Amino acid sequence: MHTRLKAGARSSARERGKSDPLDAQTVARAALREPDLSRAALEGPAREVKLLSDHRSQLVQQRITTANRLLWFLHELDPELGMPARGTKRIRVFDAIELALSEHTGTVADIAGDLLADCCSLPRHIDDLQKRLRTLVRRPAPGLLDIPGCGVLSAATVIAETAGASRFTSKAAYARFNGTAPIPVWSSNEVKVRLNRGGNRRIAHALHMIAITQIGRGYAGAGYYAERIARGKTSNEPHRVR
Repeated sequence: MHTRLKAGARSSARERGKSDPLDAQTVARAALREPDLSRAALEGPAREVKLLSDHRSQLVQQRITTANRLLWFLHELDPELGMPARGTKRIRVFDAIELALSEHTGTVADIAGDLLADCCSLPRHIDDLQKRLRTLVRRPAPGLLDIPGCGVLSAATVIAETAGASRFTSKAAYARFNGTAPIPVWSSNEVKVRLNRGGNRRIAHALHMIAITQIGRGYAGAGYYAERIARGKTSNEPHRVR
């Protein structure tokens, strides 16, 4: 629910401040006051995409945390023993660390071995989830993966966070929801736009990555970007009106 709809209910509340119970009450009051609000709904394949996408994101964060803990214990065992950049995805690196750990004993070495096992299994699990997502995203939105620059993860994010495209009355309403609608800024007789930092940031990030990929690889977005630059726009301004 947009924050503007909750502002009136929050200002009229008996208690001041912000908390989960107060927010829940504010949302309920705003919903009763605005009976025509669109309803977000995730059902069938779209809900599966949301669940798997969130689960994958959590596993990625878990992998990063586990790798950082492993590096800490490796450094304690041997300051010269470490892991190269992006080493958490390379089997060869895991084998070298396992061999080095075999030369150490004690609690620290045991914990490092457990963390290393987790580092080995998590990438495989993450890759399996991405393969499942590739199949699932084609069911609720078969055309998304056909868009140049739109990969599996970006498509999954758009489906999961949109929660039903039919609830939006227009393209402009959807752009406002995901934060890609630019905010006009008038200066004298010249109209400019600034970056909209509101809306759903996960969708905005996915669309931004699609735009960057299209520009870099010469797809449809590259022509639009070049045309805007030729009209005197800065390198950042075309991104704000995507």
